[in-house]
Amino acid sequence: MFRTGPRNLITDVAGLRVGNASDVRLKSGVTTIVCDEPAVAGVQILGGAPGTRETDLLEPHNSIEAIHAVVLSGGSAYGLDAASGVQAALREKGIGVEVGGFRVPIVPAAILFDLRNGGDKDWGRYSPYRDLGYEAAQAVGIDFALGTVGAGTGALSSGLKGGLGSASTVLDSGVTIGALVAVNPTGSVTIARSRHFWAAPFEIGDEFGGLGYPTPMPKDAKRILLKFRDKQVGGNTTIAVIATDALLTKAAAKRLAISAHDGFVRAIWPTHTPADGDLVFALATGKSGIELAPNDAIELYAAAGATMARAISRGVFAATPADGDLFPVWSSR
Repeated sequence: MFRTGPRNLITDVAGLRVGNASDVRLKSGVTTIVCDEPAVAGVQILGGAPGTRETDLLEPHNSIEAIHAVVLSGGSAYGLDAASGVQAALREKGIGVEVGGFRVPIVPAAILFDLRNGGDKDWGRYSPYRDLGYEAAQAVGIDFALGTVGAGTGALSSGLKGGLGSASTVLDSGVTIGALVAVNPTGSVTIARSRHFWAAPFEIGDEFGGLGYPTPMPKDAKRILLKFRDKQVGGNTTIAVIATDALLTKAAAKRLAISAHDGFVRAIWPTHTPADGDLVFALATGKSGIELAPNDAIELYAAAGATMARAISRGVFAATPADGDLFPVWSSR
């Protein structure tokens, strides 16, 4: 029923560009989406341990209608500084809401916890995330790498390295939807310790291996496999963006973010735990000029979950090994 866009990336949604900045020694990084024109936005947080900036203004009852960029960062609460770097880069370009003669870029952000992943976090007085955010904003384009890059540089899942994933879907209505996600859950994206992804039914072609579901299903498929079961609970969070070129209201954008969380459920077991800060931003660029009829809107929301599930799997599928890794990559399993 679904087909991918030409790049199978969130940038198949017209009006969006993505930039990454990574620090290999730190084992962390930043990913930003910059909107060519302000985009209608929403957010939904379903994890129990979120870290965010400028999310309250995205609620439908609040006054800001559109935003200029979104930031996904590693670094736990330190990573929120990345939004300041992106904001600085946009301000230099004269991008922002005009308020009393000043330009103020609106840049919501979310972070994941990657502090205890084997990287060197001895950065001194100030963290490097503001500079990484600025670097990511300068690097934006329509093509970008997946896996061990940007906010996915130091991401881990249960038993495997996580990573940065993306996917896109073109609907019969002509609307495009895309997902971008930094995959760092406490749960597992594969069935038990197999090579098979939970999101297999939604795969298009062989975008994450083409393996389907295992036959027979492993006896321990329902076993809850956590990242650090024998250690202190924490060190998780999957953060994402779902985007479309359809015309949406702010309330509809929030509904899109809610629906995209279905992709977390389809791709990660377990998810939305008290130890995860799971969050989805939604963006609507309106570049298609299409305002969806009710039935087409249902297809959009269904595709949001499917596209997100694929992006999550692609992030883990594309991860690459690096010195000091705590967990192996999918390709070594």
